[in-house]
Amino acid sequence: MTQTRPSGRAADELRKVTMETGVNRYAEGSCLVSFGHTRVLVTASLEEGVPGFLRGKGQGWVTAEYGMLPRATHTRGRREAAQGKQSGRTQEIQRLIGRSLRAVVDLKVLGERQISVDCDVIQADGGTRTASITGAWVALRQCCDYLLEEKLIKADPILDQVAAISCGVHQDVPVLDLDYEEDSSAEADANFVLTGAGDIVEIQATGEKRGFTRAEFEALFGLASGGIADLVQMQKAAAARR
Repeated sequence: MTQTRPSGRAADELRKVTMETGVNRYAEGSCLVSFGHTRVLVTASLEEGVPGFLRGKGQGWVTAEYGMLPRATHTRGRREAAQGKQSGRTQEIQRLIGRSLRAVVDLKVLGERQISVDCDVIQADGGTRTASITGAWVALRQCCDYLLEEKLIKADPILDQVAAISCGVHQDVPVLDLDYEEDSSAEADANFVLTGAGDIVEIQATGEKRGFTRAEFEALFGLASGGIADLVQMQKAAAARR
């Protein structure tokens, strides 16, 4: 028996996805990305110089920071800066974003420069990390276009696209792109980060209420591959708008 998703979407249907570029006049790259009610503002900033561990090595660095605004969720949360430390969740997500971007960048082409990508969650309804990664690539693409246009680098450092999507088993049915209502009650939850070519960058998969079978995992992987293929096309279209 086919279960109906709370949103009414088909099992393989993404939420409405939008990627608006040029939303910050100062950053070398920017993107306001929405996955349904989840909205993330992403900026990519070019900085001369690299962290100390890379100085003199002739290569650049791409790093990311992630945070949620106080009223991004149903109740107000305290700013982590006010608490004096980042949560473990925040650190884990921003490291994931950084790893995902570096997987598709030739750091040697950047020279000794750093691109810092900031992902600020304006509104959260599930999938903030996957929306952040997907929008971050668009902002990064624009930042690298700036480097090329200004003739600061001689070649394109971006090797491929990278995008991410969540999938899960909800009411025993594998489904694509979980919103908060599904995510909070799913039997299994997974985040897939894939390149434009379909190669795996990272998979995070957890049985929330029970273990999940290999067949269910393969169904989730199939859903993610199809969803990311659609996101890759949206990224291309968004990155072309300046």
